[in-house]
Amino acid sequence: MTPGGRIGLGVVAILVTLALFAPVVAIHDPGAPALAEGLRGPTLEHPLGQDRLGRDLWSRVVWGARVSLVVSTFTVAVSLVIGTFVGLVAGMKGGWVEEIAMRFVDVLLAFPGILLAIALAAVLGPSLVNVILALSLIGWTGYARLVRAETRSLRTRPHVEAVRALGASEVRVVFRHVLPLLAAPLAVQATFGFAGAVVAESSLSFLGLGVQPPAPSWGAMLDEGRTFLFVAPHVAIVPGATLCVTVLAVNFLGDALRDWLDVRG
Repeated sequence: MTPGGRIGLGVVAILVTLALFAPVVAIHDPGAPALAEGLRGPTLEHPLGQDRLGRDLWSRVVWGARVSLVVSTFTVAVSLVIGTFVGLVAGMKGGWVEEIAMRFVDVLLAFPGILLAIALAAVLGPSLVNVILALSLIGWTGYARLVRAETRSLRTRPHVEAVRALGASEVRVVFRHVLPLLAAPLAVQATFGFAGAVVAESSLSFLGLGVQPPAPSWGAMLDEGRTFLFVAPHVAIVPGATLCVTVLAVNFLGDALRDWLDVRG
């Protein structure tokens, strides 16, 4: 693995650990205010400082990591399942089935994904579950296009044709001889999809359409911090830097995974 990949893997492992053990790692209650200490900078008791209500930023970043991890994991999982199913059906069937499925995908891709997510989140209402639904409903299209293109290539491979000639059912061909060969490109796609979901969740929370207060979210923390950018810059820098490091780490990991699996784009 490349040095960038090792760094990315290490950062992701740390973030996952922090998210899983948030109740232990967070040294303060992320929702407990201390109004007299609002906007105070880093101290020994509060190593990353405090927000306008005096809440500990370290604890809020740690619990915010759990929110980002949950949203991104479920979004990628749902998008992966839907996109793989649609892509497999379109790629294996071909003809009018493929045409209808891909035209529907093209229609969704014609609109900026984040705008569709904002519209869906606004219609469904702001909540953790609705954010996952909104991001999943627009996130599956990339997986569908990838799987459809790979499946069209794989279905004409000699070993697939040979299995068909021996009388194997379509289901057996898909699950035994096509789907396993899609694992590598799907793993790479899912890695980059995870980074995109982290940014999208933060964007929705920044706009007030994501996880609602007092639950901590990096996007909501950024929205609050921009008001005090020149008075207490740490309130915005801490969640912003955390978000940047997370996305960069996941992208480094995705690049390393792509090189290791030798997936050609």
